[in-house]
Amino acid sequence: MYQKEQLSGNNLNAHDIDYEIFGEEMQYVEIELDPDEGVIAEAGSFMMMDEGIKMETIFGDGSQNDTGFLGKVFGAGKRLLTGESLFMTAFYNTLTGKRKVSFASPYPGKIVAIDLLEYKGKFICQKDAFLCAAKGVSVGIEFSKKLGRGLFGGEGFIMQKLEGDGLTFVHAGGTLAKKVLQRGETLRVDTGCIVGFTQDINYDIEFVGGIKNTVFGGEGLFFAKLEGPGVVYIQSLPFSRLAGRVLQSVPRGGKSKGEGSILGGLGDLLDGDNRF
Repeated sequence: MYQKEQLSGNNLNAHDIDYEIFGEEMQYVEIELDPDEGVIAEAGSFMMMDEGIKMETIFGDGSQNDTGFLGKVFGAGKRLLTGESLFMTAFYNTLTGKRKVSFASPYPGKIVAIDLLEYKGKFICQKDAFLCAAKGVSVGIEFSKKLGRGLFGGEGFIMQKLEGDGLTFVHAGGTLAKKVLQRGETLRVDTGCIVGFTQDINYDIEFVGGIKNTVFGGEGLFFAKLEGPGVVYIQSLPFSRLAGRVLQSVPRGGKSKGEGSILGGLGDLLDGDNRF
């Protein structure tokens, strides 16, 4: 399964790129670059590239407007606040003819193509969701203006903002849900399950409430309240949840938990691994 689209338009600041998305559970996106076209990406997302693609480490937010030393420092500083590297990687087609470069998702899920022109030039996403974008797209931070988000928002406090007029690609863990909210319509979501949303969405943090919910609920004390109008992308498997389950399954002291055995943990006693 794959999809292919082309961003059309005149006098665009971002490069006009084509792409294909391959795979089901572990997807990758293949970007097709014309001569002198480029794409920016987070470090570690690169998968493969054709001959003639030049890779360059850049200092700043990746936009074409971060010229000058101070502009680059400011762009890099914004990325540092989100916990990302000061540097990004740019890939350019330096030869004649079309060349391709591919970027892979970091864990099972879906890659989503976001056309910033459709969303008034701005899309807000979780800081770990951004994968790559057309050269010219700015990758910055979206500060919360409400105290509640900062104190209790967790993963949703400092988010990234993608600005420009080109294509950008974000990654969602597990299964992806796209919700189109009408004006005044609300959706309550686990803060880690938010992939991103359009700039008109009103985003806030709410207390779950209730003694039983607070003490025994097991779902956290707070959730995100999203109010339309706008578009929201939700993921079923945030990385924090995946990492937590993996850590829970790691045997303590390096010993097996007896999974797959009828006797379970008793089998460890019988095979002599335990000492008294």
